[in-house]
Formats: sequence, C-alpha cells, structure tokens
Amino acid sequence: MATLEVQLVAADRMVYEGQATLVRARTLGGELGIMPGHQPLLGVLVEGEIRINGEDGVKTATVDEGFLSVDHNRVTIVAEEVDSSGMGV
Repeated sequence: MATLEVQLVAADRMVYEGQATLVRARTLGGELGIMPGHQPLLGVLVEGEIRINGEDGVKTATVDEGFLSVDHNRVTIVAEEVDSSGMGV
C-alpha cells in the first residue's frame, strides 16, 4: 500500500516526521484530506487540528496559521506554533 511521507515543522523544531495513509488539515478553502497519489497542492492553513493517520494510530496536533505543501506523496506542514501534545512523541 502506498504511503505519504509527512513532515510537520514548527518555527523552532521538527515536530513529526514519518509515514501516513491520510493527512487531514484545515485550509482557507475548508477541511482537506490528503491520501497517497494526491495532486500537487500548496494550501494556506488556518488555526485548527492536523490529523495524521499512520501505522501506529492517529496523531493529532493543533497549529496556528501556516502552509501545507503536497508533491509526489510528500506532505510538508509548516506553522509558527504547534501544540504537539496529541502526537505522543
């Protein structure tokens, strides 16, 4: 099964790096779900929850404004502030 390579980055640290089958985030255009094979995309994030479905369960983080990039099964999420208490890392 194809997976996504995911990086969640705060201004001061790498928060998460790993594989996922689904990433959900809130953008200016609404809730977005990204699965392997998704078209390239650059989106502007709004404050909200990021959900990363990986082989070890669902990890969540809350972000402020930022952006999300999708290209060739690689998802990069960058935000100034990230509350990673739901990540379990």
